[in-house]
Amino acid sequence: MSQHFASDNYAGICPEALSALLEANAGHAPAYGDDDWTRRVADRMRSVFETDCDVYFVFNGTAANSLALASMCQSYHSVICHELAHVATDECGAPEFFSNGAKLLPTSSEASRLKPEDVTRLVEKRNDIHYPKPKVVTLTQATELGTLYRPEAIAAVSQRARHHGLKVHMDGARFANAVAALGVAPADITWRAGVDVLCFGGTKMGLPVGEAVVFFDRELSEDFAWRCKQAGQLASKMRYLAAPWLGMLQDDVWLRHAAHANAMAQRLSRGLVALGLRLIAPTEANGVFVDMPLALEEALRGRGWRFYNFIGGAARLMCAWDMQPETVDRFLVDVKELAASMGI
Repeated sequence: MSQHFASDNYAGICPEALSALLEANAGHAPAYGDDDWTRRVADRMRSVFETDCDVYFVFNGTAANSLALASMCQSYHSVICHELAHVATDECGAPEFFSNGAKLLPTSSEASRLKPEDVTRLVEKRNDIHYPKPKVVTLTQATELGTLYRPEAIAAVSQRARHHGLKVHMDGARFANAVAALGVAPADITWRAGVDVLCFGGTKMGLPVGEAVVFFDRELSEDFAWRCKQAGQLASKMRYLAAPWLGMLQDDVWLRHAAHANAMAQRLSRGLVALGLRLIAPTEANGVFVDMPLALEEALRGRGWRFYNFIGGAARLMCAWDMQPETVDRFLVDVKELAASMGI
């Protein structure tokens, strides 16, 4: 069984990114980002987002989020986030570590999406000197439950953040899936909606490695290159981090692959619901979150399927850029057969 639903990180490199990577491998090129590939990708990013912005490349999402947040606040500040946000649940304290102690302030709300009132509640909870001062709001797009922030929702949170003097960070590990699903311009759910810094996920959408940190508020990027160096995120052969983005961003390849992953998730979601299983969140991007009996999960794993359980116990099924309809259908057949044998 060559494809699984455990993570969109399981997929290989998409052909367009691989072709660009191999093309960049010819001859010598300046190191540490002073190469034509890195400059061309940064310019392409500015075209994609329709604005001037500063672009940096790091090896992984944890570094992207943690260093970006560290650039937005001091050690005595705090970051407002959803309690299920990746920065709060899956980054081993890295945001606090790289900011020298800035505290995450988690809150809960429906479908893993922050609301303006969540921001106000945490800002106004305390304002004494003994409490870490709120400085940043971080949004995850798509969320950890696979739900999406519409442009108006981002703008509403951003406006409330501005009212309280806060900056806005976006964790875009699956930003491509969000843009493809919403059918909007990338600018419409970033800087036009009030986002100051975006961590643009590359690995999950088909790159071999690497994420981009995009500063729409360019003042926040002051000294960011030094942050990257100190954190071990400055690639000496930067062209290998940057070049695959050229293949991905050309001719909307990134959106086509993301749309396919989203379509496979919809196919899977509809099939599971038709079999009588309950989703714990609507399928809006490339993830399906389903309430599945433990015995059924174990039986599926016994047949070779790999998938994770999300916080709270639901099965999390992710569809990658290369997910095949036949894989989805085989999984649904196994679910149907096993459920029937168990009387589910």
